[in-house]
Amino acid sequence: MSSSSGVFLLSTTGQIETAEFPGFDYIYCKYCYMYGLDWVVTAGLEEGISQVGRCSNDERRLFVWNFPLEITFKSTNPFGWPQLIISCYGLDTFGNDVVRGYGVCHLPTSPGKHTKLVPMFVPESTSLLQKMTAWLTGRRPEYVDPRVLAQGEGREVTRVRSQGSVKVSFNTVTKDFESLGYQNLSAMPTVTSVGALTSHMDELSIE
Repeated sequence: MSSSSGVFLLSTTGQIETAEFPGFDYIYCKYCYMYGLDWVVTAGLEEGISQVGRCSNDERRLFVWNFPLEITFKSTNPFGWPQLIISCYGLDTFGNDVVRGYGVCHLPTSPGKHTKLVPMFVPESTSLLQKMTAWLTGRRPEYVDPRVLAQGEGREVTRVRSQGSVKVSFNTVTKDFESLGYQNLSAMPTVTSVGALTSHMDELSIE
């Protein structure tokens, strides 16, 4: 696509590689994307679901999925930069399908190979009675739409606790950023912590 079209491209391939969820087994994951109104998906899949993975028998105790990711966006504005939302599920003691963790991270803002370790968390019941009821009925707290994780509104009233982590690798290609007046600093280091993503979003700046 030529620069005269007035858009830039962001293309990402990669894998949801492994996960750590101590004390659990038989876990699978789902993914989807959240992005701004100015962004359009031109190729690839916006959501998917992996196979069920078992915990490895070695000391690492890893779940290995190597679940492929591939998507291409076009936009004229970096506002609403795409975010990958991961939801992991497994079976509890009674055979109910329950959430094991949610996580979210921005897609890399610079071209090249990147690896991110995404911390996962689960919603908590607000009272002891609700916790007991959820355990007995198998209806654990979970989000109706995981895309709410990529938005700030209402997050402050949600009680969560940390539970596990997921390793994701990305291979990112960008095109026509400079033609629209954006400076893409490809020399910036890879971000491996979701907590540092906000500060690194300054990699895209208007000249």
